Amino acid sequence: MSEPTSAAAPKKGNTTLIIAAVAVVALLGGGGGAYWFFMRGQPVAAKEAAPEPEEERGIVGFEPFIVNLADPGGSRFLRLTVKLVVENPEHAKELEENLVTTARMRSAVLDLLALQTADVLVTPEGKAELKKEITERVAHLAHETKVIDVLFSEFVVQF
Repeated sequence: MSEPTSAAAPKKGNTTLIIAAVAVVALLGGGGGAYWFFMRGQPVAAKEAAPEPEEERGIVGFEPFIVNLADPGGSRFLRLTVKLVVENPEHAKELEENLVTTARMRSAVLDLLALQTADVLVTPEGKAELKKEITERVAHLAHETKVIDVLFSEFVVQF
């Protein structure tokens, strides 16, 4: 019998190269397909969740708050200027013109501030929690106006 010639049998090096090339193409195609599948809806979802333009919001401002904090000894105080971001300028104007509602909101914020301690307020988490609590307290007093955000334009804790 004669031995098989090298032209009749496929070379092992060529087979390995072809399998590796197919695997690389499959991986790249799978990665591209996964990226397309997961990222195709991102711009639409981000657009839907985008907040309204800032020009369409209203601001309700308060005189600065100066409050003794609930620290032991009562020697620490907070000076804070708060502004509420509400749904639209018309609602902001209505709130500012309603002196009873404005006084009630100011009183609610003062009551809340008097319960705070300096060591909590000076942390970022403490400030974030204070914003959340102010929003909750004034939201029900603002009647049909939605409070979007609470802004601090002055925040001084005296030690």
